[in-house]
Amino acid sequence: MSSLVRIVTVMVLVVVVGGIVALSMWDIPAPTTKIEKVIPDERFQR
Repeated sequence: MSSLVRIVTVMVLVVVVGGIVALSMWDIPAPTTKIEKVIPDERFQR
């Protein structure tokens, strides 16, 4: 039973570390859509 827990723990650790490495190496592009929002004049101080 102890060896089964150890194997499962090692597998979970490998998956977590692999996920962290994959996310850190992945070059996610920045969003390129243009957003325009109208801000009313009442929100600005005078």
